[in-house]
Amino acid sequence: MLVGNYREVPEEDTGFEGVTIRWLVYPKLGAKNFAMRYFVMKKGSEIPIHQHDWEHEIFIVRGEGIITNGKEEHHVKAGDFLYVPPNEPHGYKATGETLEFLCIIPAKKEAIPEEKW
Repeated sequence: MLVGNYREVPEEDTGFEGVTIRWLVYPKLGAKNFAMRYFVMKKGSEIPIHQHDWEHEIFIVRGEGIITNGKEEHHVKAGDFLYVPPNEPHGYKATGETLEFLCIIPAKKEAIPEEKW
């Protein structure tokens, strides 16, 4: 069993201004099926619309934002959850002071950085 606190996991740059990620659970720690990540997006920051061949399960921990698939927008807030199917376009924008969310993805080589394996 692994027990930790997200505050003790270093924040890493995502390549998007105002957006950080903390890799909480991943294969190198023993997770064979899923990876869990914690994102923090500062107000006004965005992750542009993109898509992958894997699903995402997301839980909004803090703040408010907009999740879009390019056709419709969903305003989300703390306590909301969502499922993004494989290959569905998706993008994020923080509208509150911050938007913080957990994102769970399958443990696939193409989805997780090499150093996490």
